[in-house]
Amino acid sequence: MRHVSTPRLVFQAVLVVVGVVLSLYLIYLLRQPIGWVLIAGFLALALAAPVHILERRMRRGFAIALVYLGLLAIPILLALIIVPPIVTQVDDLARDVPGYATDLREFVSENKRLREIDQDYDITGRIQEEAAKLPGRVGDAAGILGDIGLGLVNSIFAAVTILVLTAFMLGSGPRWRKGALGLMAPDRADRMARVMDRIAHAVAGYVAGAGAIALIAGTLTFIVLSILNVPFSGPLAVLAGFLSLIPLIGATIAAVIIGIVTLFNDFPTDTVVWTIWAILYQQLENNLVQPQIQKRTVDVQPFIVLVAVLFGSALLGVLGALVAIPVAASIQIVVREWWAWRREERERSEQARSTASTTIPARLDPPPTGASPA
Repeated sequence: MRHVSTPRLVFQAVLVVVGVVLSLYLIYLLRQPIGWVLIAGFLALALAAPVHILERRMRRGFAIALVYLGLLAIPILLALIIVPPIVTQVDDLARDVPGYATDLREFVSENKRLREIDQDYDITGRIQEEAAKLPGRVGDAAGILGDIGLGLVNSIFAAVTILVLTAFMLGSGPRWRKGALGLMAPDRADRMARVMDRIAHAVAGYVAGAGAIALIAGTLTFIVLSILNVPFSGPLAVLAGFLSLIPLIGATIAAVIIGIVTLFNDFPTDTVVWTIWAILYQQLENNLVQPQIQKRTVDVQPFIVLVAVLFGSALLGVLGALVAIPVAASIQIVVREWWAWRREERERSEQARSTASTTIPARLDPPPTGASPA
């Protein structure tokens, strides 16, 4: 047995620690591009299924282009639904604020106690002064749209980079996969291909299921709010659909926000009706829709779902909560395949030992008595 000196062991330990620290520091410095690559990989897995379906009828490049057009159309349609009503309502509110301030002044003048307080502090005068400035500060709808557009420009570079990375992964992914599997032994390559296929199926299924849930939630919310004649029905429906993508708590957050809006429309009728509807729908979604989708796509236990969402939201915020379940499903697939591989290896080893122990070596018979040598 070769003896390793203590200074050499200490030097190796120091090198390992320094290497780990430098690696973690490098990951910290590159956290933004690493996050972009991870998002691009998730999008590539999610878009692989529609690309594969379209690829049966056309070349892969055209299939990717069509899927990308559909992907880009989603935020454009959402912006067309959300932005104009909000801008118009905010502009109308800014123009109506002076009238509200005048009504408040008249209400105060009719109340003796409030009139005395107003004479001492001139509250209504200051409110009217600020309200008169508000329309000029807010401006017209076109100006607000311009401000929103300038705010969105700051995220264009990241979005374009992620989309380009996703396109490279979609276009070259099959070739990269084939090359990587070709470097492995046949049995290991088959197992790795099976793991990749199951992960891709889980991610694509989860995205499709989450999209279906969001569409159902947004559509039903729009119908209910339209019946109640609640303002901002379109933007609130889009908000409800988007927040429903967040597992477990998204629908509750959307219900609370919309409930606050109903307080200013027709209280208490609209608020009571919306509260009853939100409770009934959440029970339907949590007990019927989501379990069926998760069972058919990711097959993750509710406890693991909760832990994954908590960890994901703590690490990456809303984005982490959105991708927590497919990431947990992918880890679960890898662990199950690894466990199955270890069990097969153990059974193979036991079978080899059993075969070796039951095999009897061939026995050489002695020559006959009295036989003369050749």
